[in-house]
Amino acid sequence: MINITFPDGKVRSYEKGVTALDIAKSISEGLARKVLAANINGQVWDATRPIQDDATIKLLTWDDTEGKSTFWHSSAHLMAEAVESLFPGAKFWVGPAVENGFYYDIDLGDRQIVQEDLAKLETKMAELAKQNNPYVRKEISKVDALKYFGDKGDEYKLDLLGGLSDGSITFYTQGGFTDLCRGPHIPATGSIKAIKLTNIAGSYWKGDEKNKQLTRIYGVTFPQQKELDEYLKMLEEAKKRDHRKLGKELGIFTFDDQVGPGLPLWMPNGTIIIEELEKLAKETESKGGYKRVVTPHIAKESLYLTSGHLPYYADGMFPPMEMDGTTYYLKAMNCPHHHKIFAAEPRSYKDLPLRLAEYGTCYRYEQSGELFGLMRVRCLHMNDAHIYCSKEDFAKEFKAVNEMYLKYFKIFGIDRYVMRLSLHEPSKLGQKYIDSPELWVETEAMVRQVLIDTNTPFVEVPDEAAFYGPKIDVQIWSVIGREFTLATNQVDFAQGRRFNLEYTTKDNHTDVPLIIHRAPLGTHERFIGFLLEHYAGKFPTWLAPLQVKVLPISDKFLPYAQEIDQSLKLADIRSEVDDRSEKIGKKIRDTELAKVPYMLVVGEKEEADNVVSVRRQGKGDLGIQSLESFMGQIKSEISQRLSEENVS
Repeated sequence: MINITFPDGKVRSYEKGVTALDIAKSISEGLARKVLAANINGQVWDATRPIQDDATIKLLTWDDTEGKSTFWHSSAHLMAEAVESLFPGAKFWVGPAVENGFYYDIDLGDRQIVQEDLAKLETKMAELAKQNNPYVRKEISKVDALKYFGDKGDEYKLDLLGGLSDGSITFYTQGGFTDLCRGPHIPATGSIKAIKLTNIAGSYWKGDEKNKQLTRIYGVTFPQQKELDEYLKMLEEAKKRDHRKLGKELGIFTFDDQVGPGLPLWMPNGTIIIEELEKLAKETESKGGYKRVVTPHIAKESLYLTSGHLPYYADGMFPPMEMDGTTYYLKAMNCPHHHKIFAAEPRSYKDLPLRLAEYGTCYRYEQSGELFGLMRVRCLHMNDAHIYCSKEDFAKEFKAVNEMYLKYFKIFGIDRYVMRLSLHEPSKLGQKYIDSPELWVETEAMVRQVLIDTNTPFVEVPDEAAFYGPKIDVQIWSVIGREFTLATNQVDFAQGRRFNLEYTTKDNHTDVPLIIHRAPLGTHERFIGFLLEHYAGKFPTWLAPLQVKVLPISDKFLPYAQEIDQSLKLADIRSEVDDRSEKIGKKIRDTELAKVPYMLVVGEKEEADNVVSVRRQGKGDLGIQSLESFMGQIKSEISQRLSEENVS
């Protein structure tokens, strides 16, 4: 018998060779029907793979990220089977799951798949799925694997096999399709009920433009048709809200080849949004007892060796620079610099908690294929801070950080969120994680308890912690249901020791502070990208680059419009005059399209009565008001940072 430990700590005994699917069935048939894979000792396995030794287990369903990923990777294999059926002789490179679905890179020889072929492939996939063929895992020797793909003349799989060691090679078969794959896969094809192939693209083999161009087919699948229907509806709405499209239309940001990929240039409108977000953060942090600091954009290699980011994080950093015989790196993270500020002066318990905040500029070398608008960039401005505290103060400080998140969520109308508690994997101590098992257990328990005590919704994710401690990734959803990773909140028990950070305790001993890394607004880049899509470009008045447009009915009333504009500017309200010789209807339409919150229309009657005719973006005419009355209302709206829904 072997002992299986469940996430709640309960232990059950089973016969050797039991599978996760067997375990699920022992609990309920309903659960077994939902199980797609299992996390066994921190690794995702097939639900049908025999377990031979004592193990921890988490049964994975569609509601789990790893469950979805397994479902989509299995769907890629199903698509490959359909492609092989309709295009005999096709060769396959890789077919991973991605954030929303999957793709497969395929060599079709001299043939081409066109958009019309996707419907045929979807039909074939549905036919194959209904056969409910199991995904069968088979361990195979390297010699036999090489022979199998050598006989087929498949140079792509032979290339993959060249980098694999004997004893680590597995094949997966479903129906008539066999592929080299490490897995895992769902139990059978029958779970795949709804299928949509979304796009065809070109992709160079191994990402090298000197190699042959392959055909990449993207797709997405779901366990139920209604989920696919909802996804496609969301996709259509998302196209309208694409932050890259809106960012260009509204003059928020741009990219330039001579500047470089992943290096956004912020236009005047985007810079206003940045400044408003910084203003919000500075006000909030000032009330929370934070002290602001500024650190340089580069540092010596030795700083990142001390912190441990080198070699752990080297792949995410720009190449080093040599100056005067010393190696420097562009700053990829702010924390080592803040640690040096803590260490610059003697500290005592009276100085703690010490909260150091910075909107720091960092540079990270994202791979070219991963760059995506503002969501994945190489230059980022981070709403960063580090809290140095004692263990006794940890719960209070961590709770305060969570409350800061909740305040921001309310301001921006984010009502759906979850905290992902990322934990370490014990088998990877000393490799991926700092080798301090007792401290891992202790700090993970501390974070978990604060989340429980504050009724904060969270899920636990194994093997995704930072190398120096557990972390929380904040997952938020926009109004149309798109998921974003907003920010991170990390607990660090290691760097204080690495940097010899100390403070004097009440009883005159020395101790090492616990460090909380937090970034509630993430980076300007990712957060503004999210807000563009969340608001569909219609920013609340306090955040809108232009808050009021003054529209004279004709040139005759331009002087009056300019007087109003000056009064608004003196009241710190961002305004402009539309001085074009256009009809008022066109001016209104253009201002609507520019998503300016308020329009003040002025003509003969308004000038004679010293009033303005007020229009609200998307709502139309609000009537005539005195300028003083309008300014009082809009200033109140701005100062309270109200969303449109909360404006009376």
